[in-house]
Amino acid sequence: MENSTDFVQWLRSVAPYIHAFRGKIFVVAFPGELVTAGDLTVLAQDVSLLHALGIRIVVVHGSRPQVEEQLALRNVEARFHNGLRITDSAALECAKEASGELRLDIEAAFSQGLPNTPMAHATIRVISGNFVTARPLGVIDGVDLQLTGQVRKIDSDTIHPILQAGGIVLLSPLGFSPTGEAFNLTMEDVAVSAAIALHAEKLIFLTETPLMSDAADVPIRELASHQAEAVLQAGFLSPEAAFYLRSTIKACNAGVSRAHMVPFQTDGSVLLELFTHDGIGTMLTYENVESLRVATIEDVGGILKLIEPLEADGTLVKRGRELLEREIHYFSVIEHDGVIFGCAALYPFPQEKMGEMACLTVNPEVQAQGDGERILKHLEARAREAGLTKLFVLTTRTSHWFLRRGFTLAGVDALPKDRQHLYNWQRKSLVLIKNL
Repeated sequence: MENSTDFVQWLRSVAPYIHAFRGKIFVVAFPGELVTAGDLTVLAQDVSLLHALGIRIVVVHGSRPQVEEQLALRNVEARFHNGLRITDSAALECAKEASGELRLDIEAAFSQGLPNTPMAHATIRVISGNFVTARPLGVIDGVDLQLTGQVRKIDSDTIHPILQAGGIVLLSPLGFSPTGEAFNLTMEDVAVSAAIALHAEKLIFLTETPLMSDAADVPIRELASHQAEAVLQAGFLSPEAAFYLRSTIKACNAGVSRAHMVPFQTDGSVLLELFTHDGIGTMLTYENVESLRVATIEDVGGILKLIEPLEADGTLVKRGRELLEREIHYFSVIEHDGVIFGCAALYPFPQEKMGEMACLTVNPEVQAQGDGERILKHLEARAREAGLTKLFVLTTRTSHWFLRRGFTLAGVDALPKDRQHLYNWQRKSLVLIKNL
């Protein structure tokens, strides 16, 4: 009975992720090392499960160890410059050979249908083709990279209908020019370009590198893109990890909502990263520091203009300019082109390790653009940085919005003692609490 209860609770806990991910595009990229390690079959099973949940999947494979093997068989020397392969005609033939064999192996892995396996009753079409247009990288630092290229364009107009029809798209690290030339590409370049072109919800790199850690060997679970830039500049990452991180930064800065770097050595790593709260990898998010930031005294006028209509109709407690000026350091704002479109405040109660989020407001003209969600995530991050473990709100009209985002109803007695004394029994605000 206990096991049955655990299973039901687990299934209920992952249901919100299933609803959120259905119909979204995920780009899943993995290096050739994953195939060498013998993990391709398990990955195919896990990706097939994502596909069965209604997620639209683009798979991108790498091939570096397989190319190295082909070069060795042909007695061709491998040459690199700044981590990029110098691809002459012989090396290109090796890259073609390696990608061709890998494509067949991947298609075979997705074609399994044996009873008593996760692939039973699964019929999955894997579609590959000339979806990647490329151009030569040319001469860098005086070194001609020859047939090493970079992505010029991803044929998103062709890929989208395939995904909508239930197919999985497979991209190899090869591209073609309009003149018919083939170019050797990096898996990371293809994956990032595909995620950007397809407006993917997530880019997931399964990496041969371990979980990213900081200089003190503390695991890095989540980074904003500007924080990731600082990690790169600090210089403590391995070259391989730094290359992945640069790729995820590029993706997030170009509009990909989330990018993940997940070590593939753990069985079920993709599923653990996507369907557990903390995941097992490093997640990168985009936060525009120009538009989402801690408020300053110069923002008081903009905040007042934003919240006055809600104060007038009783949605928000009235705040005068003087009070707002005194408390401005508790506020965060989101702005576009210098105009404040959203705000919220975080009032800490350190003794109970709790924080109150108050005055969450978004201009009605942009409420459908997700700014409220971004402000909430920003304040959650501020709360964690302050050592707080719970976030609570008091609301009379927007409880459903918070309930959908992980808050649960609680009583007044769940508030910090000091906040209980200030509770307004005439307003009868609902109390909602979220564990951070």
